[in-house]
Amino acid sequence: MQIIVKGHQVEVTPALRDYATSKFERVTRFWDQLHEINVVLGLDGVMHKVDATMQLSGKTLHADATGQDMYAAIDVLVDKVEMQLRKHKGKQTDHRAEAVRAERYV
Repeated sequence: MQIIVKGHQVEVTPALRDYATSKFERVTRFWDQLHEINVVLGLDGVMHKVDATMQLSGKTLHADATGQDMYAAIDVLVDKVEMQLRKHKGKQTDHRAEAVRAERYV
């Protein structure tokens, strides 16, 4: 998995890059087939804004978050991304017991 951290009219310090990378590595617990995550840090007036675009196998997910400081915005964004991945994983799982039983005991 590749995590790309960029800044939009904001200088990305090594501390911010390391923090974002370590937080988004946590996302692989939910979906290990992530190919690429693009994280864009920026300012929206006085609020700090963070956008993330994830490339799954065949699907693209997008999330954004704002906060009083960049670290808080990254934390909120990671929570949103985890929720989206849980939802996507639930949609990928076949929850029909009859179909699973029929395939298993044929």
